[in-house]
Amino acid sequence: MTTHRIVSLLPSCSEIACALGLRNQLVGRSHECDFPADLGTLPVCTRARLADGTSREIDDRVKDLVEQSISIYQVDAELLRELSPTLILTQDQCAVCAVTLEEVEAAVGDWLDSRPALLSLSPTTLDDVWQDIRRVGRALDVTQTGLRVADALALRIEEIATRSGQRGTEPSVACIEWIEPLMSAGNWMPELVTRAGGRPLFGEAGAHSAWLEWDDLCSADPDVILVIPCGFDLARTRSELPPLLAQPGFADLRAVRNDRVVLADGNAFFNRPGPRLVESLEILAEILHPDLFAFGHEGSGWERLRPR
Repeated sequence: MTTHRIVSLLPSCSEIACALGLRNQLVGRSHECDFPADLGTLPVCTRARLADGTSREIDDRVKDLVEQSISIYQVDAELLRELSPTLILTQDQCAVCAVTLEEVEAAVGDWLDSRPALLSLSPTTLDDVWQDIRRVGRALDVTQTGLRVADALALRIEEIATRSGQRGTEPSVACIEWIEPLMSAGNWMPELVTRAGGRPLFGEAGAHSAWLEWDDLCSADPDVILVIPCGFDLARTRSELPPLLAQPGFADLRAVRNDRVVLADGNAFFNRPGPRLVESLEILAEILHPDLFAFGHEGSGWERLRPR
């Protein structure tokens, strides 16, 4: 098998490489690559220009940078060159989420020797994610492994979908990807909700996440509200809740009255288009149909909104 020197500039890319058995060929990572845990030993090749803050402050800063045509992230071009990668894994799906292909191309643009190959992923559906795993497998000379891993993940998804389809009821679900301002989750999230035996109220499969008006959420009055802010773990999501809880009429929503407002780890699971989308579906399935599913994610991957 060919040995590569891989730099992954996206958490989901790192997870894909590891799922393909290539952890030992990773030589560099982004500042957000944190799974598996031992990736923390790798050199960090990117950083964010954003200072930490509340959901509103982060959104305001992102919009300010975009308006000034300033990249949200920086690539350490000197470190990249020192690492001498043969392949750099990156993305061109979302400039807000991670370093883009354009930024990586600029970082390696003046390399005259040992120019690395670039593989950019931009999935918007579950099938795109499985195809990307196959693409990474081909690029790293483990084509058959890529096929096996992708097929096994897709099969696990369909097994859950088959079981959830036997339930007969489809609770309506609102997936909140950002709290202030409010945003509904798109891309693969509506597919996950459907396969978990729910009915997605907002967001369109294969389309990017969209802003959501509070009045529209109230009018829909979902059976379940899933709060999964992009990049936030459970503890951070919990701390960001006050603006949502303070919305007029929040306490009157069906999901609130029936104790079906759920917080989940959007950073580790739902917002990473990689192997752990299967665990994301498991979380959704046990939330929506606890009489059918018990994968053991409650308390670590998700929790119910605690009474005030």
